[in-house]
Amino acid sequence: MEIAEGQRFPQKFVQTVVALGAAALLFSLFSLPVAHLSFPLVLLALLGIQLSTRFDAAPTKYGFRFPFAAASVFLSMLVFDGEAAVLLAAAVGLGTSLMESRSAYGHAFKSALCVLTTFVVVWTLRLVSGPLPGITPQVGSLATLNVLGVAVLAQSLAGASTVALGGSYRIDQPVWRNWGKSFFWKYLSNFAGASAALLLAVMVNYVGLNASLTVGSVAALLAFGFRSYFSGGKFLAAPAPTEPREKPANDTSDRFRSAFDYAAIGMALVSTEGRWLQVNRSLCHILGFTEKELLATDFLAVTHPDDLGAALSNIGQILKNKVPTSQMEKRYIHKLGHEVWVLWSVSLVRDQHSTSVHLIFQVQDITDRKLAEQQLHHDAFHDALTGLPNRALFMDHLKLSIARSKRSGKQLFAVLYLDLDRFKVINDSLGHTIGDQLLVGIADRLKNNLRPGDTVARLGGDEFTVLIEDIADEKESIQVAERIQNELSVPFMLNGREVFTTVSMGIAPGSTGYERAEDILRDADTAMYRAKSLGKARYEIFDKAMHARAINLLQMETDMRRALERNEFMLHYQPIVALEDFRLRGFEALVRWQHPERGFISPMDFIPVAEETGMIIPLGEWVMREACQQMQHWQKMFPSDPPLFISINLSSKQFSQNDLIKAVADILSETGIAPHTVKLEITESVVMENIETATEMLQELRALGVQLSIDDFGTGYSSLSYLHRFPIDTLKIDRSFVTRMTENNENMEIVRTIIVLAQNLGMDVVAEGVETNEQLVLLQKLHCENGQGYFFSKPVNSDGAEKIIGETYSSLVPPMPIVNSPPPGKRVMVG
Repeated sequence: MEIAEGQRFPQKFVQTVVALGAAALLFSLFSLPVAHLSFPLVLLALLGIQLSTRFDAAPTKYGFRFPFAAASVFLSMLVFDGEAAVLLAAAVGLGTSLMESRSAYGHAFKSALCVLTTFVVVWTLRLVSGPLPGITPQVGSLATLNVLGVAVLAQSLAGASTVALGGSYRIDQPVWRNWGKSFFWKYLSNFAGASAALLLAVMVNYVGLNASLTVGSVAALLAFGFRSYFSGGKFLAAPAPTEPREKPANDTSDRFRSAFDYAAIGMALVSTEGRWLQVNRSLCHILGFTEKELLATDFLAVTHPDDLGAALSNIGQILKNKVPTSQMEKRYIHKLGHEVWVLWSVSLVRDQHSTSVHLIFQVQDITDRKLAEQQLHHDAFHDALTGLPNRALFMDHLKLSIARSKRSGKQLFAVLYLDLDRFKVINDSLGHTIGDQLLVGIADRLKNNLRPGDTVARLGGDEFTVLIEDIADEKESIQVAERIQNELSVPFMLNGREVFTTVSMGIAPGSTGYERAEDILRDADTAMYRAKSLGKARYEIFDKAMHARAINLLQMETDMRRALERNEFMLHYQPIVALEDFRLRGFEALVRWQHPERGFISPMDFIPVAEETGMIIPLGEWVMREACQQMQHWQKMFPSDPPLFISINLSSKQFSQNDLIKAVADILSETGIAPHTVKLEITESVVMENIETATEMLQELRALGVQLSIDDFGTGYSSLSYLHRFPIDTLKIDRSFVTRMTENNENMEIVRTIIVLAQNLGMDVVAEGVETNEQLVLLQKLHCENGQGYFFSKPVNSDGAEKIIGETYSSLVPPMPIVNSPPPGKRVMVG
């Protein structure tokens, strides 16, 4: 007749029991003889309810309680009949359920279960032993004992089966292991109830039913009165005035309940089956449920499915006494449907009045902390501006792709390295805000034009990378690159302004068999720079030769840094000649590199590397100092009027240095050369990059006394309207026009125009690349003042240049002896 508090059953099982119990109750009610519906039956039901709810015996360590409810049902079987026992079981079950904190559905279930169990016992007895004996002179006979034995057995089997079914929903506990123990104690309990019922039936047989019920009622009333009197403390000895009075137990219980209810963290008392037994206000606030709503369910229903397995495992460890307590971070499902992260602690607690075991939950809401951790984790692996994966996350994905490719041998992938063309121009002209908006727009277009499984990342600045996985061949990576180029060629609308951009891309196929993610990313970067060097707005596929070139450039950079220290650089000088009388006017200083192992290295190879790495700054200063010192030496050896001049090239990086004026002034002062015999050459494109800054810089250089020349004139994009603003002394016609003068009339007219322009602006002209007599004659006809080229002499070392000077001036002026100056032909090395 007993159902453990908090026992959980499947919904369909509960509905089935309620329906069958109602049917059994109705059947018994219609089958019950009207004569049995008497006051004694009602009085017996009331006594059974009162006794079962108020006079349970003290529990043993196994939770045994004397079954007053079962005894009253057994007694009704003996005194009345089976249908009366079913009705009395319904009344006792409902009465005891009302004494507990159950819902209406719970009351119906317990009452129906009692009805159904008793109904099964009654009809089992009728099938096994025939009609119930009722009150007869043989009430203590062997037949009656057999009936009670069968009844006890049937009742115990039904009760144990119910507990076993409920146990199947316990946490990590086998079903049938508990069935045997439950059957044993239920059998003892029911046997005690049946024995008591038999004794009472014997008394009824000898004294009479009415007399027995009257005596029983009076005895019950007296017992209730004595219990109330003693529990009120009337017979407790008054404590001595000097001794502290012990606080009542209920005062301590109230204070504990108050502390439980108003705790700052969520707390709950939970049955071992997972049902909420008590919950406090903080837990209700954390989960969004009311107390009533939580008590109608269990903690399994609100636990996140992904965390349920770990939670059940931890509780299982506690129930098996392997650990005393457990703690973990887990997720609950809020009533509104969102996740709630909690720090969940669970331990066992035992009831002080019984051996029942429960779980105590302590729940601390850590959702804000977890969200902050997730945001920090996201920020650590994503770009703050675009939200794309950053280098760290991209490299992690790339490593996984390499590992998968090595395992399968069939999964191909490729890496695309993207760099925006002229992004610095957009940033500098339109501002960094527009630049950032452009980067975000590019990121969005890249994400929208890639497959879900591909990865696009921003490495920093204007550099993006794309990891393309599961491709059939390299052609797919090329198709992706072309699709990206087409998509990014569409203008961006930023703050009402159309902004155009292009990208240079390098493609590194994963089919090469890479071992490290850093290697394939490096090769994609190398291919991207190759695309930029070939004109931008295009893509290049990495190959082994490209890698060899990259290694060569890296080695060249390393060797170049040592070359200045080891005096491996030297200057060659190419004469500049007056075309009217072929008089030597000066030289252009050209740097050369004689590598100790690789031999002569062309300036076409090492000058771009020096520009890119910044080595051009110290190298340019060395060239200027060396050339000025050498020319000052020659001017003393071969004095002339006008004196020889030296032309020295300034790179774009040198020209943009803030300390250029100071560096030139220091070199002029150190070498003692006359400033007007030094001519600094700047390319046309460098001057036109920033006209205002270039004009100011040229004026400051001119203030030092040096002459200024525009090199490679005609190849850039200079505006003639600005040319007169520059303090320029010389225009040098690019060799590409001079060498093709004889091929078509167009180049001839370009050269003529440059010469006339220079003469009108008061500048002299030097024609570069003069290699044939025919070119010389044409230049003379165009009244070009000076020429330079292989027709006169190739670039020679200092000894060769000194020989040319000597041959030119030996018939005019004897060389002057030089005191404390370097001998002819010996270079002055300046570190």
